[in-house]
Amino acid sequence: MSLEPDYKHFIQRIIEDDNLSGKFEGRVHTRFPPEPNAYLHIGHAKSVYLNYGLAQQFSGKFNLRFDDTNPIKEEAKFVKAIIEDVRWLGADWETRLLFASDYFQQLYDLALVLINKGRAFVCDQNAEDIRKTRGTLKKPGQNSPFRDRSVNENLNLFEQMRRGDFPDGTRTLRAKIDMAHPNLNMRDPVIYRILHASHHRTGNDWCIYPLYDWAHGLEDSIEKITHSICTLEFEDHRLLYDWYLETLDVYRPQQIEFARMNVSYTITSKRKLKQLVDTNQVDGFDDPRLLTISGLRRRGYTPASIKNFTENVGVSKRDNIVEMSRLEHSIRQDLNKRADRAFAVLNPLKIVLTNYPDDKTEMIKAVNNPEDSDRGTRELPFGKEIFIERDDFMEDPPRKFFRLGPGREVRLKYAYYITCHEIIKNSRGEIVELRCTYDPLTKGGSAPDGRKVKGTIHWVSSRHALRAEVRLFDRLFTVPHPGREQDFTTVLNPDSKIILMNCRLEPALKNAGLNEHYQFERLGYFILDPDSKADRPVFNRTVPLRDSWAKLEKQGQANK
Repeated sequence: MSLEPDYKHFIQRIIEDDNLSGKFEGRVHTRFPPEPNAYLHIGHAKSVYLNYGLAQQFSGKFNLRFDDTNPIKEEAKFVKAIIEDVRWLGADWETRLLFASDYFQQLYDLALVLINKGRAFVCDQNAEDIRKTRGTLKKPGQNSPFRDRSVNENLNLFEQMRRGDFPDGTRTLRAKIDMAHPNLNMRDPVIYRILHASHHRTGNDWCIYPLYDWAHGLEDSIEKITHSICTLEFEDHRLLYDWYLETLDVYRPQQIEFARMNVSYTITSKRKLKQLVDTNQVDGFDDPRLLTISGLRRRGYTPASIKNFTENVGVSKRDNIVEMSRLEHSIRQDLNKRADRAFAVLNPLKIVLTNYPDDKTEMIKAVNNPEDSDRGTRELPFGKEIFIERDDFMEDPPRKFFRLGPGREVRLKYAYYITCHEIIKNSRGEIVELRCTYDPLTKGGSAPDGRKVKGTIHWVSSRHALRAEVRLFDRLFTVPHPGREQDFTTVLNPDSKIILMNCRLEPALKNAGLNEHYQFERLGYFILDPDSKADRPVFNRTVPLRDSWAKLEKQGQANK
């Protein structure tokens, strides 16, 4: 799948200028560097497509590299999930699956170089003391009392840290830069900390681990990355990355920052996602209401729709919030072309055709996809008893209600005209059945006498229907910006997941596969859920056919 965008954004122009000037000898080598401490989400997808797309466009290389420098939060299960997600999105790192832990010895050796240059020292202050002496944007920090240790003393202490001679938190290795620097990241940052913790790849080989800011830029240098593309929160860290590279006199990539992508009515914060999962507000990290990649995949989103969405949003230097409706529009566009149509009745109301033969079953021809004639047709069984959607009937319909009502005639799609004559209710006054007649001369949905009906409804044969569970998903939150709330859990949408247990589907759907999309006519796009069983299929609604939230989102934009 080609991931090359159709337009030029500012990063493309930078790379083109670099290639014209001969910088990096015309090479382009990018990477996607996730930390394996959580699951990927829609924002990560944008980064994947950006980095891989640039590598493709400029005939370069792309690495998938895990920044696994914190054994306390990282797990092998996240590595596995991220690999699956990136591969599903369509990016190909070829043989370049890499890890920061691949470079632990090199990073340690480079720290020794920094100590020998007199630019790093072992500090005995604890984390709280370091924080207190760091200063503020208006006030300079204070030098550590251990800042002037000799090179030999620092080398000996750092080796003792490496051997595991000290408890966690008792010593760190810090860069010696400038405690009065206006950029707080430059105020003698910590390079290594002591952590007696088992790493998911290196086990107990190490008890000191590099800080992210030390490892990240050096990993790019080791891998000869040309354009190190980061989100805007790393802009203030670029000066520190460059200081490390220049002081060590090693290969220097070019860091370029772009704005993160935030989507309305959702959250992507790792901490908040974990809170939702841990408190059972959602059904795991692959809950279809979340914009995690695994959640989007389970809900039925396609890589093509996500790619088109991220490209349409574009690449900029300014943070913004993208309307959820734009993501939903991208999947509708994609599935409208590829999804076969199917009949499904989610809230069934029984109809008995009183003048239809009791023992007769006939097959009705239906179009699979009107957008693609090559998809052909299928046959639907039709008989005396059928189900329609309960919403397609009203006992006392208003003037502009064009579906079924007492004495009204409607078209059953692909089948016959029917007219309602009698309503059957239970002891509670609820409608449980309609008695109708059909016009046998209207087979195929048209009348030989030329009469027209305004209403067309879908249906399922009662005797042949497949019983199924259907899950309807909606926005997880009731406000566009839940992350701004004091307690984001107070604005959860109670109707974000509705489970319908008594649905009736056309019988061919018993052969549906996990990766096959369907448009349930008039209801939306659906996909089979992994929870399905042979005798009880479960379908998830990917997206409705129409956007019922657009007006709310436009109003929210106007109120900004």
